[in-house]
Amino acid sequence: MPELPEVETVRRGVDQAFRGGRIHSVEVYNPRTVRRHAPGVDDFCRHVQGLTITGSGRRGKFMWLELDDRRALVCHLGMSGQFLVITHEREAHKHLRVRLRFTDGRELWFVDQRTFGFLELAEMDGPVPATLAHIAPDVFEDEFDADACVAKLLRRRIEVKKALLDQRWISGVGNIYADEALWRARLRGRRSGDSISKRKAMELIGHVKDVLAEALDAGGTSFDRLYVDANGENGYFARELAVYGRAGQPCKRCGTPIRREVIGDRSAHYCPKCQR
Repeated sequence: MPELPEVETVRRGVDQAFRGGRIHSVEVYNPRTVRRHAPGVDDFCRHVQGLTITGSGRRGKFMWLELDDRRALVCHLGMSGQFLVITHEREAHKHLRVRLRFTDGRELWFVDQRTFGFLELAEMDGPVPATLAHIAPDVFEDEFDADACVAKLLRRRIEVKKALLDQRWISGVGNIYADEALWRARLRGRRSGDSISKRKAMELIGHVKDVLAEALDAGGTSFDRLYVDANGENGYFARELAVYGRAGQPCKRCGTPIRREVIGDRSAHYCPKCQR
């Protein structure tokens, strides 16, 4: 599932292409993609048509396009969702779910093979859409409070890997970057939050921010064509992964074979020597 670096890469591409653009028409080919819009597909299309994109934003794994009616078109990419910028006429993608046609002739396609992603209209509530207010700020937001985040972790009897995946505690981190940050911090994902020192917890937050920033610089992590940026290009951070997806391969720090285990129904990769 796309995590913060992948979603931010897509947001930047869409923003660069369509900020200031006016939506001429909307076509929804699979109603499941707008399932959160209770009045239905026709109402969704009617409300989006004619609006202008004035900006964009992201919180964690969600992104949105700000509209000139003080609402936002919120998107979650799910497992395989893609926004593609279309600048010339071409055959429709077989997994095209929503097509936004702009007055300048360009199009924005939402493609989603597995249809777990969605688009929804939401009122803006301060800096984020109202439907995202329950999600914790991510490490790049001004609202993010590292001290409060650490204090909450130290009070929780929860495996630290599970805590990193809890979008109510810190958003934007999924399986890939949780494993990578834990490896950098030399922490085993099974460690309980209340067993970690304040210094080590703050160090972990720093590694989370670092690995997300590095992945963003590389355009995210692509293992296949299910994740591409708005121009259809892959991300290249997979080349830098230290543990995720490397079970049986040598640790890049000590040479010990990487192991895989399951924590909370999710795979976890770690070095048994570096992360005791």
